[in-house]
Amino acid sequence: MKQTIHQFTVKNINGEDISLEKYKGKVLLIVNTASKCGFTPQLNGMKELYDEFKDEDFEILAFPSNDFGGQEPLNGEALQQFCMIDYKAEYPIFDKIHVKGKDQSELFAFLSQKEKNGAIQSKPKWNFHKYLVDKNGKVVDYFLTITSPTSNKIKKSIQKLL
Repeated sequence: MKQTIHQFTVKNINGEDISLEKYKGKVLLIVNTASKCGFTPQLNGMKELYDEFKDEDFEILAFPSNDFGGQEPLNGEALQQFCMIDYKAEYPIFDKIHVKGKDQSELFAFLSQKEKNGAIQSKPKWNFHKYLVDKNGKVVDYFLTITSPTSNKIKKSIQKLL
């Protein structure tokens, strides 16, 4: 069984298939986001973190989700504009997906279940749950919603992998 995120293909915000193999050799922070959440200001921190590490084989992958309190009402172009204009996101924004429950995407099932990823067990309990993935596509850590993207904990974990 492959235990990397590189085996997955996801849809970008425009509905095009993107193979996560494209991110081989990069450290990734994968985050489930929402535009109408109390934690939405973390998008500012995600931009700051991205700006700090983007030249060092680092990427943030944002996956909007409406799974928690209906806090992602936007779709497609409106969602892209919100992230890219209001929060100046330069990292990839993907199509809205389910990160939990019976319709959970294969990617988030992999990220959240130790029997699939071989390392961690951590299902998202709210928006802005963060998964850290090494350059080989292996899940190595997670950070709860309350952990700021610019926290020393996240920055040190990224620096160790770079």
